Amino acid sequence: MIDQLLSVSTRNALSNLTETVAPGAAPAATGQSSFGNVLSQLAGSVSNKLEGAEAVSMKSMTSDVPTRDVVNAVMDAEQSLQTAIAIRDKIVQAYLEISRMPI
Repeated sequence: MIDQLLSVSTRNALSNLTETVAPGAAPAATGQSSFGNVLSQLAGSVSNKLEGAEAVSMKSMTSDVPTRDVVNAVMDAEQSLQTAIAIRDKIVQAYLEISRMPI
């Protein structure tokens, strides 16, 4: 039950992170990634790691998966999520600083 709630909360956090990327942003020059694309790739990577860790956890309940593999997958996913949250917080902090600047 708690795992299902955690999964929902992490998915909500990821969807909030991907919402910060402007969907209609103009693409950057050829050969360069735009800021929105980088954030989108980050969110996709974190989402894939979370889904993988959840799959390994579920597989460990039904088959013989070593505990070490489960712990490694969950810790890797948690580290990725914490990184994504830290980046989101820095982006929000930068936005707030810019919005407070006098014109």
